[in-house]
Formats: sequence, structure tokens, C-alpha cells
Amino acid sequence: MTITADQIPGYRVGTWKVDAAHSEVGFSVRHLAISKVKGKFEQFDATFVTAENPLDSTVHATAEVASINTNQADRDGHLRTGDFFAAEEHPQIVFTSTGVREENGEFKVDGELTMRGVTKPVTFDFEFGGFGEDAYGNYKAGFTATTVVKREDFGLTWNAPLEKGGLLLGSDVTITLDIQAGLQQ
Repeated sequence: MTITADQIPGYRVGTWKVDAAHSEVGFSVRHLAISKVKGKFEQFDATFVTAENPLDSTVHATAEVASINTNQADRDGHLRTGDFFAAEEHPQIVFTSTGVREENGEFKVDGELTMRGVTKPVTFDFEFGGFGEDAYGNYKAGFTATTVVKREDFGLTWNAPLEKGGLLLGSDVTITLDIQAGLQQ
């Protein structure tokens, strides 16, 4: 079954900009092999273009590496260094979609993710929240998108052995985007 625009209540064709005050670009990674550390990027931007055929829609997004926040200043400082993101040399994380597809009634957004100068294909699982108008008459869309990447694939290879075996950090990083975007007039 193919999903069409008329099957999506409130769908509108147009250009949308992320509403950063109502959005979050977050991530989590296994820590000490027993729990997860979560973080987010405080500064980010994205433009979405919805097409007549939803599968022809596009997205381009960036996150400023220096804005990383895990609620622990020393760790955030370490994450900005060459051990991890190398923020001075690679100040942005960039995602550009290469396609949207429907799989078993759900949307998938394929694209290229660039971190630390390395570009790899990724697929975000897309959970649509809906459309609505805010108190000021602005038309909004909401969604959540998630993917899991291997941090080593992007040159984020730093790790430390644990005294009782294993490594300080896990390989899998879950990226979660909770997004609200406004239709541009």
C-alpha cells in the first residue's frame, strides 16, 4: 500500500523550518556497560520540503557540535576534542535526505549523515505526530525520527577499558529527533 497526501490529515505542500524552541536533537550511548548517557545539541537547524507526493519530500538539517550538552561540563568539553567530534575542525553534523519511502505503512527517511568529516548512509524511522495551528495562527507539523549508528563508523573511536572488563562506551548511538516545524508563508 502506498501512502498519499490525501491519506494524511492536514498535510500541506510547502517549505517548513524547524521550531527550535519546541524541538530536540538528542542521542544516547551505553556507558559503563550498565546504563546510558543521554545528550543533546542545543543549536540546530532544519528545512523540510513537503511535496505533492509525500515520498518526494526532502530534509536538510545541521547541528552545531560545540553546542553538545550532556549535563556534565567536563564530559562535554572532552566530546568537543579530537578524541570525539573534533568540533573546531568539524563544527557541524549534517543530514541530507536522499529519499523517503513507505514500508509496512510507516515512513522511512533515507539520507547521508556527516560527522567528523565522514559521510555514511543512514535511515531514520519516522513517526508522524500530526499537524495543527498554534495560538498565533502558525501552521505546525510534529514528528519523531530515530536511527542507530555505530560511532566508530564516523571516526569516533575513543574508548577506555574498564577494570573488570569491557569498555567504557558502547558502539551504538541512538539519535532521536523530536521535531516541531512551522510552515513558511
